[in-house]
Amino acid sequence: MDLPISNPDAAEAAGTGPIILALPKGRILSELGPVLARAGIHPAPDYTDEDSRRLRFETSDPALDVVRVRPFDVATFVAHGAAQIGICGADVLMEFDYPEIYAPLDLGIGRCRISVAEPAATAGQDDPSRWSRLAVASKYPNVAQRHYAARGVQAEVVHLNGAMELAPSLGLARVIVDLVQTGSTLKANGLIETEVIAHVTSRLIVNRTALKTMPERIGAWIARFRAALAP
Repeated sequence: MDLPISNPDAAEAAGTGPIILALPKGRILSELGPVLARAGIHPAPDYTDEDSRRLRFETSDPALDVVRVRPFDVATFVAHGAAQIGICGADVLMEFDYPEIYAPLDLGIGRCRISVAEPAATAGQDDPSRWSRLAVASKYPNVAQRHYAARGVQAEVVHLNGAMELAPSLGLARVIVDLVQTGSTLKANGLIETEVIAHVTSRLIVNRTALKTMPERIGAWIARFRAALAP
């Protein structure tokens, strides 16, 4: 005789607990609000409060909880099954390229781009086609290396998580590869955008194993997000 599952963690492992939706902290949360509402998802009010110490929040639907994590961590949570679905930028998917992740929907929000930038004072003074090695500062080492490898250039990536714009002026790297929205931070630090590697929007992502083992439950959430995007 099977006993009822009372442990929430055990319930999730058995596929009977709430689905976990991983959301990124920061600016995307405000853009996500209307999309979540149209999908019928209304998290606890403090989920947008950056001062809240809670990381997991109940929603108006008992079948769904949300967790709030760093944007770069959303894909990792979903790939490893800690969350069954999530929302993250295409930049994160490009960097990690997890085979465990399926990205069925482009939400069309969080628009920005991954770009190359270099000092305005020296930009255009050299021919990039003649480079064989290049020092690059970036929080996207895989993206940067793939981009330059395709051109026959070996990128020596200095992995930084912030203050990328300082790297060229302090001799740490010749160029940077970073996420750009308006370009104002680049301009304020004497840099110009010289190349766009990829345009970025936020995507709904799904753990492939969860989709296979809980096709109806996961499929229903994909359908709700798809309906939320309908004009």
